[in-house]
Amino acid sequence: MSSRMFSGDQKIKLTQIINEGMQVMAEVEALSTGLNETIKAIAEELEVKPAILKKAIKIASKSKLGEANRDHEDLNTILETVGKTL
Repeated sequence: MSSRMFSGDQKIKLTQIINEGMQVMAEVEALSTGLNETIKAIAEELEVKPAILKKAIKIASKSKLGEANRDHEDLNTILETVGKTL
């Protein structure tokens, strides 16, 4: 067990950040759950895999389509090299 002691002001700051952090984490979880439910519904409607929509959202949010395409090209090259393509 740590022997560190926090002053009154430090304890207030720690309590505040822990409480705010817990609130933010709960909000993130709620938003994530809602997004996942929406993705699932849209994926079903469009007859695509939810994972594809999630990946598209991640790529779009990070503006990394070029990087994803390069990775995909590398993946295709590897699979073609070992003869594991359709």
